[in-house]
Amino acid sequence: MSSKDAYQQKLQAQLEEWDAKVDQLKAKAKQASADARIEYEDQLGDLSARQQAAREKLNELKAASDDAWEDMRSGVEAAWKRLGDSVQSAYSRFM
Repeated sequence: MSSKDAYQQKLQAQLEEWDAKVDQLKAKAKQASADARIEYEDQLGDLSARQQAAREKLNELKAASDDAWEDMRSGVEAAWKRLGDSVQSAYSRFM
């Protein structure tokens, strides 16, 4: 397995873990009071946008040549950090 493949698998696993946490937040939002639900929805909208951006970066990485993927790594890691920080913040706040 190439280092690119291993890196992609690591990112995919992390994305799936975050998806599960976001699903838990969505379930909790459905049970929340109206005021709290608004707050959840705001956070979930932000998380959704960040998840989409991370998925796009992962797809770009998958499409990159073996030589070019290293150049993309810092952009991918920045998107992952933003998403990870957002998920962790929302999860600790609402769960």
